[in-house]
Amino acid sequence: MFYIVGLGLGDCKDITVKGLEIVKKCERVYLEAYTSILTCGTEALEEFYGRKLIVADRDLVEQGADEILDGAKDTDIALLVVGDPFGATTHTDLVLRAEEKGIKFQVIHNASILNAIGCCGLQLYSFGETVSIPYWMDGWQPNSFYDKIANNFKNKMHTLCLLDIKVKEPTLESLTKRKKEFMPPRFMSVSEAAQQLLLIIENRRKETCSSLDITEDNLAVGLARVGSDNQQIVACSLSKMKEVDLGGPLHSLIIPGPVLHPLEEEYLQKFKL
Repeated sequence: MFYIVGLGLGDCKDITVKGLEIVKKCERVYLEAYTSILTCGTEALEEFYGRKLIVADRDLVEQGADEILDGAKDTDIALLVVGDPFGATTHTDLVLRAEEKGIKFQVIHNASILNAIGCCGLQLYSFGETVSIPYWMDGWQPNSFYDKIANNFKNKMHTLCLLDIKVKEPTLESLTKRKKEFMPPRFMSVSEAAQQLLLIIENRRKETCSSLDITEDNLAVGLARVGSDNQQIVACSLSKMKEVDLGGPLHSLIIPGPVLHPLEEEYLQKFKL
């Protein structure tokens, strides 16, 4: 059997009882370590699980699926995923590959940012399309995610923005070499995300010479380390969010819709600057 086990969002104890039983019995256990991270490290997970883990980076998960699935017809293999297994399309692809090989699989679900985001008081059924905000680089500054946020806003829906993670990313220079060199890990903060959004708003305003639905005065909600003991939430204007420091990763940003339910408004009050 091939298992994909969700670990939840907090620390090593957020795994389900069923998931822990699977981890203890499997011959090989991989830890997917690039689409998200836990607040505890790999060593803490190994100590709690009582076994060694094989850290699976981006190359292994996306290009070495055969290596991960090798032997799963005859023994039990598990892939551990932060949050819920289907929070990233990469894991869906692994399931499809297992089916193609005739390998039985089982998915063990857990909490993900997509449902835990309700901790800020905004109602889950009022969220529209989720967007990802990538880091900008020289010559590459995509802004199509703004259009999705604006469309949600027009439809009176909230937008959850998932912020970029760079783990074991090769440097541009090393791509032409045989030996890869990697950039230091980077995790986008709510401040960085707000700065990019504000630049897009400023440029769009200049291009259209008219007012926009979303401005620097719009409400924004910043969240950090959701599900952990040191979780933080702050609500303020988008312009103020660029000055907010919520500490270490992982961060998420919400652009609420134009009209809040009275319960949403009341709950958000305790997070307002």
